[in-house]
Amino acid sequence: MMAIFFSVQVYAQETSPSSLLLHAARVFDGNEMHSGLSVLVKDGHIAKIEPRHSFKAGDASTDIDLGDATLLPGFIELHAHLTFRKVPADIVLRHGVTTVRDVGGPVHQPYGGDGSLRVLTSGQIITAPHGYPIVTMGARDLAIPVASEAEAREAVRRLISQGAVIIKIALEPGSEAGAPWSSHHDHAHAAPHGQSAWPMLRESIVKAVVDEAHRHQRKVSAHVAEPSGIQVALNAGVDEWAHMPCNRIPKSLLKQARAQNVTIISTIDTLSKCGGIAHNTTVWSELGGELLYGTEIAHPDIPWGIDAQELMYLMHLGKMKLLDALRAATAKAGQYLGIPLLGTIQPGAPADLIAIRGDPEQHLKRLEYPDLVISGGQVIVNYFDPQ
Repeated sequence: MMAIFFSVQVYAQETSPSSLLLHAARVFDGNEMHSGLSVLVKDGHIAKIEPRHSFKAGDASTDIDLGDATLLPGFIELHAHLTFRKVPADIVLRHGVTTVRDVGGPVHQPYGGDGSLRVLTSGQIITAPHGYPIVTMGARDLAIPVASEAEAREAVRRLISQGAVIIKIALEPGSEAGAPWSSHHDHAHAAPHGQSAWPMLRESIVKAVVDEAHRHQRKVSAHVAEPSGIQVALNAGVDEWAHMPCNRIPKSLLKQARAQNVTIISTIDTLSKCGGIAHNTTVWSELGGELLYGTEIAHPDIPWGIDAQELMYLMHLGKMKLLDALRAATAKAGQYLGIPLLGTIQPGAPADLIAIRGDPEQHLKRLEYPDLVISGGQVIVNYFDPQ
């Protein structure tokens, strides 16, 4: 394994071609699956996607015939904690995720996408004094406690000035059985089921966060997991729930969320031990709610890359077809982030690509171990033979 790692790194750093022509039996362009297409990469972007016969010798410095393989956009992970948990970015990239939104940890300007993992951040989580996640993990590099509307607005402005692409808040009373933030931390701090032991932000403060974030064209994501936090988030106009809620949520609240165009980031795999996950996901799907791919990379038992189990949950509980699940992790996620053409394979899109042998309909697990990974036109992993 060490020898393979070394050879892959040398290829990526020293011999990535100036232009690259890829031929594959199947191309998923972020929206639809196609056959018989080839993809030309130049200057870090997709230059052309056309039938194979449209290309001729010399169109690219390097040709790679992937054969019976599927070429896809690199996955976009919308909920991770890489920096706080010290997850190596290169491992995540080699396992098929080319863009990560780090939601809870040190704040920084967006970077990467040019041969390295593209990383966006929310920065620290805004929460109540002594609230979650301070009560379980401390505040340093992870949370900003605020006790007033003025403090909340100042925290939002500071995070945005330092590079935050979204603002995250915590509305967490600590009463969710099966949630990793309860089961993998000091149980003495956890609230008894049905009781609220952890302080939460007041609704007026959450409204101030939302108002200030929207003034600066940023969305607000809320860590919510049970009805009381969700009601505050809805009343305050929060844009996104960072998780599918852990506890069973009344259909009336889910209907209200759907009416307010809330987006939910799935994280179903990491919350699979929660009693309300199946109900909430199924009802949300029936209501036509927006559900995007996120796995909370860095939580226990979650792969440091693409999580095929998350895709299976999206299909089983979210009633998605495979292409719908793939869209939730590629084109729809890129559009949600507001980065032009990210998560697609079309002219002008960033050349963030992965490929697996065979058809993902029959070999879904292979997505966790892609045979080709490209970031911004730079080859990171290649187990196919260049021609």
